Amino acid sequence: MSGSERREQLILISRTLFAEKGFDGTSIEEIAATAQVSKPVVYEHFGGKEGVYAVVVDREMQKLLGMITEALAAAHSLIKLERAALALLQYIEESSEGFRILVRDSHAASGTGTFASLISEIASQVEDVLADEFAARGYDPKLAPMYAQMLVGMVALTGQWWLDVRKPGREEVAAHLVNLAWNGLTGLNPDPAITAATRNQAPPTPRPRPSEKELRELEKARDKELKEAEKARQRELREAEKARVRELKERERLLKEAEKERERLLKEAEKAREREEKIRQREARLAERAARLEQIDQPE
Repeated sequence: MSGSERREQLILISRTLFAEKGFDGTSIEEIAATAQVSKPVVYEHFGGKEGVYAVVVDREMQKLLGMITEALAAAHSLIKLERAALALLQYIEESSEGFRILVRDSHAASGTGTFASLISEIASQVEDVLADEFAARGYDPKLAPMYAQMLVGMVALTGQWWLDVRKPGREEVAAHLVNLAWNGLTGLNPDPAITAATRNQAPPTPRPRPSEKELRELEKARDKELKEAEKARQRELREAEKARVRELKERERLLKEAEKERERLLKEAEKAREREEKIRQREARLAERAARLEQIDQPE
């Protein structure tokens, strides 16, 4: 068994054990024994129980979120709601173990991968749908976040209940969910059913797991993107530095011009002061001469 195959085996075994016993009830010894390997093999792949748990939770989060996101891509709001409800119920039906893990533990080892954070992420997408619907109907779009939490919470709690009872069927449950959400208690349809547009929707084609070669090519492409991004960042830094140098030079030029202008004004002011002083002195001499002439002209 190759390393990637062994890793996948450990993930599937751990998923079953976590769903059955929870995080605290499952041990590394049990995972290793079920896989018929030694404990160091598990540590080598995941570093410990927290590591494999985080991988399992992240996979389930991405799978469910992907199904909900695809459902919300429908054109009409009613179809969005129907397909989103069906997507959750389909996930519960086909991935019961994964859903039990998401709603059961919310353990610290999962990081942000808790059911609450998943619901919050789905609600943020529904919020945009509701905001458009509210605006079109003349309601306040600012209320969309609150209604999104209500709507997603209602669907999520119904899903937790249906996880164990499994009756009625998922289409009927989805129809009643949408009936309540779309019509409200005062406008309930006594015999709701999924629309033909949703019922006739072809199931999404499962995406094949990428091969080792494809993974290497994806890694190369990612490295190339990172290098190009770094080059672009360096170019931006160089351009920013050039702009800063130009700005400094322009500022220095303006300062020099301002200094020259100030010196010119000071010189002109000094010249004006000197002219005024000369005029004052000339006027004083003239006044002195006039006084002497007046004394001479006076009779003895």
